[in-house]
Amino acid sequence: MIPDTDKAYIAGLFDGEACFTFTRRMKKRKAAGKAYPTWDIRIEINMTDESVIRWVHEVLGCGHFGKKPPGKGQMGKKMQYRWRCSHRDAYYVCCLIWPWAHVKLPKVQQIIQHYAEKKLNVMNGKVVSLEEYKQTMSLE
Repeated sequence: MIPDTDKAYIAGLFDGEACFTFTRRMKKRKAAGKAYPTWDIRIEINMTDESVIRWVHEVLGCGHFGKKPPGKGQMGKKMQYRWRCSHRDAYYVCCLIWPWAHVKLPKVQQIIQHYAEKKLNVMNGKVVSLEEYKQTMSLE
């Protein structure tokens, strides 16, 4: 279980450094040869401090960690480190940081609301919904 202090710190990182993507777009499927509407739900943090990004990845236990080297013509720029997740992992992270989010709260709520009607198997094997999550948060 992640301590509330870590959740609050991660929420602060997300408020300052994260990019939330929540869009619906047409995606072509090779097998069908047609384009279908799909959801693009993604969260990512980019920083030059590797230790913070690795810590976020370890604490959350989901998503992907990677490097983004400086591009051509960017002499003197530092290596960037990236953590990102999508879809149900993004839902899981949003549920964790929701009580402490401020700047990115509208995007966090948008992702949570998207999955609110669906029951999901989230990380720990327990089936949860937004209503159950809100009830447990109000009991603490």
